[in-house]
Amino acid sequence: MLETKTVKVVTLHDWDYFVFETYGKPYMFQQQDGCKERGKQYFDVPSHEWIGDYYENDEIPFEVNGEEMGVSFKSWLNTSPDDTRKQFEDYFDNSLFWERNFYPDLEMIVNDLHSKGLLEEGRYMIDIDW
Repeated sequence: MLETKTVKVVTLHDWDYFVFETYGKPYMFQQQDGCKERGKQYFDVPSHEWIGDYYENDEIPFEVNGEEMGVSFKSWLNTSPDDTRKQFEDYFDNSLFWERNFYPDLEMIVNDLHSKGLLEEGRYMIDIDW
């Protein structure tokens, strides 16, 4: 008998919207880590990928497309887009900063959503396509 596994498939758009609606912060998974190619991103809920927060930075330079990417989950949770808006000339640049530079590790979001009862246990795949 062929062994199979069940995977919950989520579109990129639905994942981004779910995170945005839950936390009220600009979020675009594809734009992270220097922009992801089309493909698939798998993760488990709960995630045991990392012990602790992958990103240690609580602050990074206010620079869209800057070399430093990713912040601690605590910093991301405790910062509002209104807090960073004054660093940029327009709303669009502030959103890009959040989408491309100021984001937490995926596993931190996954575990937090699971602890809130918003993401059930299992294997997931984000279909990265645009």
